[in-house]
Amino acid sequence: MPDRYAYLGPEGTFTEAALRTLRPDVPDTARIPCEGVAAVFDAVRSGEVAGGVVPLENSVEGGVTSTIAELINGEPLVISGEIAVPVEFALFARPGTTLADVKTVATHPHALAQCRGWLGRHLPDAETTTVSSTAAAARSVAEPGTPYDAAICAVIAGERYGLHALATGVGDRADAATRFIYLSRPGRPSEPTGTDLTSVVAFIADDHPGALIEVLTQFAVRGVNLTRLESRPTGDGLGSYCFCIDAEGHVADARVGEALMGLRRVCRDVRFLGSYPRSGRATEVDPPLRPRPATEADYAASERWLARIRSGGID
Repeated sequence: MPDRYAYLGPEGTFTEAALRTLRPDVPDTARIPCEGVAAVFDAVRSGEVAGGVVPLENSVEGGVTSTIAELINGEPLVISGEIAVPVEFALFARPGTTLADVKTVATHPHALAQCRGWLGRHLPDAETTTVSSTAAAARSVAEPGTPYDAAICAVIAGERYGLHALATGVGDRADAATRFIYLSRPGRPSEPTGTDLTSVVAFIADDHPGALIEVLTQFAVRGVNLTRLESRPTGDGLGSYCFCIDAEGHVADARVGEALMGLRRVCRDVRFLGSYPRSGRATEVDPPLRPRPATEADYAASERWLARIRSGGID
């Protein structure tokens, strides 16, 4: 097995920081930056590297489309680990540049969406351009003849490419975080830890009323809590969707195993994406099988909410 590990590059990305945390034993020479999420998947699939790290979702912007598309399509890989990394952005430029000099800013699309408020207040006339990563933005700003005056990136990226900070803490949400996953080729899942997640992609058999309910019921009746549910196009034509699901628990757990068998019975196909230790909040070992019953106050509140909607109000 090769001892190299791929990540979404170039050097200085939040993804590199995630890999450093997930595999602190890996030397610098064994961390391989890749240009694009697809390149990381290809490196793992081909056996060129032992594993790879890519972003999956952001707490502000949601799922990373390129990662989800690769998980759904192509030769299967599995998730064998995850980590949530706090995302803190800074504005970096070449030495000698002032904030007043900045007319063009480069960054990643997710970073741009998380910094629009700050840009609107401090650089309202600046032109923004999106690139493959925040580190790529910093690298581009440092290159001779660059069309960009500044980059929104991580501090590690700005410093790595010899830039200086014009402003720090430029994100609109101080609590923003990105979830990264560790990819490997299919194999026997690791042993349960008691705080695991199981990820799958469910392809419904056909489009009919109640299709999603049939999927969700497999988990609900067995007391398996879902932490993520996202519909994605399958690529087979307009209106053809699958569901990306993260569930608490491990495939070795009886209730999770039974839920997956039930899911397979009602779906055209199910792609197992792995069971792996969960980062952050612990999983409840024995969650209750039923939520608390709705109270009279709950019914009254929902009736008032519906009345507001019908009268044109929006909460």
